[in-house]
Amino acid sequence: MYTEECPVADLSHIRNIGISAHIDSGKTTLTERILFYTDKIHAIHEVRGKDGVGAKMDSMELERERGITIQSAATYTEWDGHHINIIDTPGHVDFTVEVERALRVLDGAILILCGVAGVQSQSITVDRQMRRYNVPRLAFVNKLDRQGANPFKVKDQLRDKLKLNAVMAQIPIGVEDQLAGAVDLVEMKALYNEGDNGENIVVKDIPEELMEQAEEYREELIDAASMFSDELAEQFLEGEVDTETLKAAIRKGVLERELCPVFCGSAYKNRGVQPLLDAVNLYLPAPTDIENKGLDIDEDEAEVTLSSDPAEPFVGLAFKLEDGQYGQLTYLRVYQGTIRKGEFIFNSRDRKKVKVGRLVRMHSNEMEDITEASAGDIVALFGVDCHSGDTFTDGNTRIAMTSMHVPNPVIHYTINTKDSKGASNLSKALQRFGKEDPTFRVSSDPETGETIISGMGELHLDVYIERMKREYKVPVEVSPPRVAYRETITASVPFNYTHKKQTGGSGQYGRVAGIMEPLEEGEYEFVDKITGGVIPREYIPSCDKGFQSMLAKGMLIGQPVVGVKVTINDGSSHAVDSSDIAFQEAARGAWRETFPKAKPVILEPIMKVSLEGPGEFLGNIIGTINQRRGMVLGSAEEDGFATVDAEVPLAEMFGYSTTLRSATQGKAEFSMEFSRYDKVPRNVSEELVAEFQKAKSGK
Repeated sequence: MYTEECPVADLSHIRNIGISAHIDSGKTTLTERILFYTDKIHAIHEVRGKDGVGAKMDSMELERERGITIQSAATYTEWDGHHINIIDTPGHVDFTVEVERALRVLDGAILILCGVAGVQSQSITVDRQMRRYNVPRLAFVNKLDRQGANPFKVKDQLRDKLKLNAVMAQIPIGVEDQLAGAVDLVEMKALYNEGDNGENIVVKDIPEELMEQAEEYREELIDAASMFSDELAEQFLEGEVDTETLKAAIRKGVLERELCPVFCGSAYKNRGVQPLLDAVNLYLPAPTDIENKGLDIDEDEAEVTLSSDPAEPFVGLAFKLEDGQYGQLTYLRVYQGTIRKGEFIFNSRDRKKVKVGRLVRMHSNEMEDITEASAGDIVALFGVDCHSGDTFTDGNTRIAMTSMHVPNPVIHYTINTKDSKGASNLSKALQRFGKEDPTFRVSSDPETGETIISGMGELHLDVYIERMKREYKVPVEVSPPRVAYRETITASVPFNYTHKKQTGGSGQYGRVAGIMEPLEEGEYEFVDKITGGVIPREYIPSCDKGFQSMLAKGMLIGQPVVGVKVTINDGSSHAVDSSDIAFQEAARGAWRETFPKAKPVILEPIMKVSLEGPGEFLGNIIGTINQRRGMVLGSAEEDGFATVDAEVPLAEMFGYSTTLRSATQGKAEFSMEFSRYDKVPRNVSEELVAEFQKAKSGK
């Protein structure tokens, strides 16, 4: 069914799919078979093969260990006149915006499940991700050659645990070591894989012993699909079902995310892969079936609907960056219009104009040069300097595919390296990671000159540190993690401060008076209520500048100050001695005098933590939260599976994964994201102040 020429210009023949699964469900093996049957590779290599080659899509050691996508973001192939882009779906939704971008470029997905283990904890996680981003999916029950495999049990779990309207679209012909193929319940034909690598699909009549079971499950399939087609419902009642009507109804149900057809096979034993590819073409959405929205930057990020028309103005999203041997490789999903080699495109973030020098289609780590790509396609650009998440347009409109708002980091590590070669490589690594991920920040300590990296959580930064060691060979030394505390005030206090300095000749003089009070929303506000010119107009900005200069370091533990409103309503000046510097110093003096009186407190980041694991460990999971100053917001147990939502201070979450593993025999997992800042308890505040004073006196 492979065809050499693929009509990419016809958008209905493009599929952008992801393959998602619990770890070790056979995702890499299935992708390997797909590439083999579509003539993209000419030999099959196993993931843990003895030939030392390894699977085509298998990437580096760190990717296998951590479940993160590093090397390959997309490959493409062609099947039965359809152009299929297969996108690596990241394994974790933990702390990074990368997952969101990878998922938003998918139009549909294949959810792989192990025929023995069925729905596992990460199957639930990837299903939740697909729901969050409205991704239609098919289910493929893999590993039916293994002892104890039962696709019908897995179908029931999809219904019970994931609440999917799962129906069998195929039933297996034999299971375990007898697995020979599958019965197609739409066409009512038996499909056998023959040949050394199962490359030949032989269509036969359904074996007599399976006929009754096939008719039973076909009736179930038609019954479910008839909810999406009145015509099919009528045919069903009359007893004459047309297969094309049935296919159209199944497709409609899948696109509405109300139906999940289940397919069967064993990728390792070369069973059931080609019919699954047929199902991708038949049932998963084309780019024209999905409504994509952009944000108009010039209209305060108002939503705009994009058209999949290749003739419309160009809009594309850089969803993944890769540091290739020829420089930066930028993966781009084209949402509207056409991109051509040699043309200029504009970056919506910084309005920079860039030339499309080289346009390629990716196949794992190989590439093929192309001259143009239109809406719905996924390609890669060379030599374009941009950040992950940047949107490119033709320059006539400023549209962003993702919001320009990026959350502030909540955790910091101080890092350094001993040798000069390491320092050079470290600089390259930090520059690249900052471009890849806008939630990863790099700064330097103004006092010590040390390099500080900041991110959204412990795992987030640990992954980048590991990548520095492996990809850039940098021997990094890391300080213990530091929480991004803040300081604020809780009381309103008036101030009246005079700055006087006389050192022969003209001196310095400035007096400022007013009130310092807590600010409900925002970090800082300056209000000018000076009347009668008691402070000359040219010195009002100097007062503001002076107060702002004190925000960087609070007086409790030296952390940034937020939530302060300063109003000046009085003051005085001197005809000779007043100056910009004098009023800046007056404002600083007023701050130093007033801040300690305004009942300052320390704020800490509170994280929203989602936990999931077997119901038998619910009590243990809640116990681990309570031990860490956490507050359980809600918990539920259903079908032996428990979920807990909680809020926990970030300072208490370090090393939590080890605690959770030991409390649940390694069966529970968690993800967390920043929620808000809140006051630290008094005892913790006293400890933090004492530590700060000790460190200060030790300098």
